[in-house]
Amino acid sequence: MKDGFVKVAAGTPRIRVADCHYNAEQIFTLMREADKQGVRVLCLPELCLTGATCGDLFFHDTLLTGAQDALATVLEATRSLDMLAVVGLPVRGEDARVYNCAAVLHKGKLLGLAAKQHLSAAQRRWFAPGREGAVCRLLGDSYALDNAAVYVCEALPRLCVGVEVGEDAWAACPPAVTLTCVGGTTLVLNPSASCEIVGRAHSRRAMVTGQSARLVCAYVCAQAGEGESTTDLVFGGHGLVAENGTLLAESRFVGGLTVSEIDVDRLSFRRGQAEDFACCGEGVRRTYFDMKPGSTRLTRHISPMPFVPDDEAERERRCSEILCLAALGLKKRLEHTGAKAAVVGLSGGLDSTLAILVAALAMKMLGRPSTDILAVTMPCFGTTDRTRDNAVELAERLGTTLKRIDIGQAVQQHFKDIGQPMDRHDVTFENGQARERTQVLMDVANQCGGLVVGTGDLSELALGWATYNGDHMSMYAVNASIPKTLVRYLVRFVAGDKAQEDGRLSAVLEDILDTPVSPELLPAVGGTISQKTEDLVGPYELHDFFLYYILRWGFAPGKVYRLARYALGQQYDRQTILKWLKNFYRRFFSQQFKRSCLPDGPKVGSVGISPRGDWAMPSDAVAALWMDELEQLK
Repeated sequence: MKDGFVKVAAGTPRIRVADCHYNAEQIFTLMREADKQGVRVLCLPELCLTGATCGDLFFHDTLLTGAQDALATVLEATRSLDMLAVVGLPVRGEDARVYNCAAVLHKGKLLGLAAKQHLSAAQRRWFAPGREGAVCRLLGDSYALDNAAVYVCEALPRLCVGVEVGEDAWAACPPAVTLTCVGGTTLVLNPSASCEIVGRAHSRRAMVTGQSARLVCAYVCAQAGEGESTTDLVFGGHGLVAENGTLLAESRFVGGLTVSEIDVDRLSFRRGQAEDFACCGEGVRRTYFDMKPGSTRLTRHISPMPFVPDDEAERERRCSEILCLAALGLKKRLEHTGAKAAVVGLSGGLDSTLAILVAALAMKMLGRPSTDILAVTMPCFGTTDRTRDNAVELAERLGTTLKRIDIGQAVQQHFKDIGQPMDRHDVTFENGQARERTQVLMDVANQCGGLVVGTGDLSELALGWATYNGDHMSMYAVNASIPKTLVRYLVRFVAGDKAQEDGRLSAVLEDILDTPVSPELLPAVGGTISQKTEDLVGPYELHDFFLYYILRWGFAPGKVYRLARYALGQQYDRQTILKWLKNFYRRFFSQQFKRSCLPDGPKVGSVGISPRGDWAMPSDAVAALWMDELEQLK
């Protein structure tokens, strides 16, 4: 439960129809196995104490009494387990009708009963729809059916559990809506017993992931499986665990446990940002239970590159969509301003390459020739033959207008004017070149009636790795919400897409991808790049990971560090991760003033730092609290 992680499971025991004693043994054996695996919340199938396929036996008191006795056995056998569990059974109410119930158990106590409200056509023969307030006599006590009950963990209040049974999830307004939007439930459990037919698993999976996305919750669904009667139907034991639209774990036709970890901190943070997500206590009743806090061993997949899809097909689709979005933004700006040209400072590096590719796509959308793109190369003291030649080749293969302006003499004159020695390679030496390039681009744009397209990416802006009023500034910044790890894949996507159409263009893009990331502001050594960005500010793979979890999910430093070690621990040791995490926080706070006055640019993903809506932060905010927490980490 540390850092908001809670291990949950869908469990499908092997049962015998109407053999309640046997079923109880299978259930508490499965619960003990779940406990060994660290599971704190377990969902078991609908009617699993009796079997969902008992038919008219549900009318018999012998079966109903057997179910109660089996429940008592399960409660006693699991009294020492610090686990919240939901078990399905039929219960006769004081009104003589039988209800399809889900019993919520914790440490030998029955906390409450929820009853299925939306019955299948077959189940209406045996069960009455769950009715709020209907009273059932169970284990010597009276329990009112409560479908609006929320079970809250005292040790981790963000763990709020609600229950909807089987087909209730498919209703036009399922109970989960009230449980989450009104009751603040972060975890919905669905004990179910729907049969398997062709296509059913797909629709069930879509329901579970869709429900979790729409309601910003975690969702665990446990289906009946082996042992149910196969007279007319087959049951597959489909277990699913989802969180906010993502399927975390799934199993089918194997029974047993489907285990993963949900992150209730992440869900709560997301809800706090959702303006249309109402959360209050009216209409729900809270039942509190306590669990002993402890660490949760992670098994869920944490992508080392959260901005880049793991699946190749999805990655290509995402790249195509991002390029389209960025180009549409630039297209609109070119139309609105009546710009005669898109002016791009082309260095032969990754960011300017992506910017000119976006500009080329925007011109194509406008039906304008590529010659309306003015590519300006501005070699200076650190420019290498490799980057210069790649810039020229790229501009020519794209059919743009190319202009070379050597800024060396202008920068030397400027240094002479301000008294800056040429052999002092300090921040003034570096930034003087960056600002000269920006001045040239702005003035050239004025000459041709053009618009300067910015090249800086999201990662650089988060770190403040940009020269204020230098490459920090443009007239429209197409890369501003694209992180560096994704920039690389976007350029690679275009290289692959153009491989057959234009082999030379593809080859130059591949060489740009192989070139070390560098601002080239220090003199080259032996004709090669002497200034490598990642040696100075740290690996972008790490920084983009930090960026995603800090900005997208608001995680604390300790949690970000833990996740980075889990996802990237094979590539980087603890000391390296901690070193660059400290560097990220230090730079992120100190460089906010640069982000407070960013030029316009299109948002293409879930994370942005535009001061006009995505990220509002005072430029003089102090990082002391975050740095203090980092100092406690090892």
